[in-house]
Amino acid sequence: MSTDSLLSGAGRRLRVQARQSRYYSDPALWARECIQWPEGQGLADYQAAILTTLARDHRVAVRAPHGSGKTSLSALALLWFSLTRNGAGVSWKALLTAGAWRQLEHYLLPEVHLWAKRVRWDVVGRRPFDERTELLTLNLKLAHGAASAGASDDSHLLEGMHADSVLVILDESKSIGASVFDAVEGALSGQGETFALAASTPGPPSGRFYQIHQRQPGLSDWSPIHVSLAQAIEAGRISREWADQRALQWGSTSAVFQNRVLGEFASESEDSIVPLAWVEAAVDRWNAWKASGAEAQGEVVIGVDPARFGEDKTAIATRQGNVVLSVERHAHEDTMVTTGRVVAKLSHGGRAVIDSIGIGAGVLDRLREQGLSAVEGFNASEASAGRDRSGELQFLNRRAAAWWSLREMLDPAYEPELCLPDDPQLLGDLCAPTWSITSSGKVQLEGKDQLRKRLGRSTDAGDAVVMALATRYSQSAVWLDSLAEAQANPQPTAHEAQLLRLRGAGLEFPFPGQPR
Repeated sequence: MSTDSLLSGAGRRLRVQARQSRYYSDPALWARECIQWPEGQGLADYQAAILTTLARDHRVAVRAPHGSGKTSLSALALLWFSLTRNGAGVSWKALLTAGAWRQLEHYLLPEVHLWAKRVRWDVVGRRPFDERTELLTLNLKLAHGAASAGASDDSHLLEGMHADSVLVILDESKSIGASVFDAVEGALSGQGETFALAASTPGPPSGRFYQIHQRQPGLSDWSPIHVSLAQAIEAGRISREWADQRALQWGSTSAVFQNRVLGEFASESEDSIVPLAWVEAAVDRWNAWKASGAEAQGEVVIGVDPARFGEDKTAIATRQGNVVLSVERHAHEDTMVTTGRVVAKLSHGGRAVIDSIGIGAGVLDRLREQGLSAVEGFNASEASAGRDRSGELQFLNRRAAAWWSLREMLDPAYEPELCLPDDPQLLGDLCAPTWSITSSGKVQLEGKDQLRKRLGRSTDAGDAVVMALATRYSQSAVWLDSLAEAQANPQPTAHEAQLLRLRGAGLEFPFPGQPR
């Protein structure tokens, strides 16, 4: 090799080292200069501030609205960290974790691949990643270090994170448990440089992510940052129209709106019949089921909340076993069109549960005229003598009993299996109704007219899902459990004695509104 070649090679190395020194402690500058940004786009001011704070304070927790660019920020942080450390010859490790594995597999890691394609490799001073040996589906492996993904339910993955430079990214960290945060502390306790970036839309006011933002004692080494809706709109990440529509859809005072649009911690009202966190967990189960490619098992049941003309929409929810497969909405259709849709859905078997008050009565009658026996009416105002899982609470009517049943199906205390589709409007519908106790001691649900007045719309999709689930009342389990207790009790209570008399008469589920 000639002297000129050696000198030119040495010069290239010096230029690369100079670049690494320029960007090593400035991730915001790296993101601005080492990324080929699409026309008219660039790093938002708040994203730059977060990256600068990460480099300075080493531990940053970011709460922000949905759609504000949190996942992109995490991907850029990883690329800056890995390329600058690797280019400087520093040994490094990075771990990516999230509240759900799906967040890593379907969002964060694809985002890393997306931004890697936009890196200005001439500025970075190396060739693009080799996707066969370096940037893999779930890993990044370079000469001096590696980044890998790990599920947040296994805090042991953080053990052994030893290197001269360490980065931990906790995506959707509102759902990450305290044990993982504690394990992060262990990983960050080494003598080298350490970084942690936790980012999420907020959830209820609980958990370690919330405690960090409350600056609770012992967590002061974290720097909490709140990205506001106004900042996200100004940066062009969120549109004002989207935010306004979500206020109409979910209600501006709802926990869903506060969490996802305003980026604020907020819990559902104590009188909300279905907590937001429970619905979100059911959506996570649905996404996991969808990604698995598994077939739903069990009988197909269709819930139908008919509308005719006007602002309301006919909503049709299809359930198979524990999975609500889909929710359809159709505007400005008459009852005959709705009838035809139900007939088509039942052509391969299954049953339909139809709101039989008002317009729905016509749909139900027409279906029965066509000889369909697998249809039943749902009269929301019908009396219900069912009880909740504990056997203590009674219900004013069938509507209250059915919604309470949904609550029980989602209750995390009982290992729920119900899966709900990833549908933002459905989420808002299910979290909207409130409940109270009447003077007679029965549970009543907020009336439909009151809901419409408060929300400015009807909860059609939520009602359709509740009807699709109405034949899976948990009260049936309560009936059987209570019956078993009555049979085992040598001195049954008056209630248990009544159950025994009903069983003796051959009545398994005698209460109005309960499955037969």
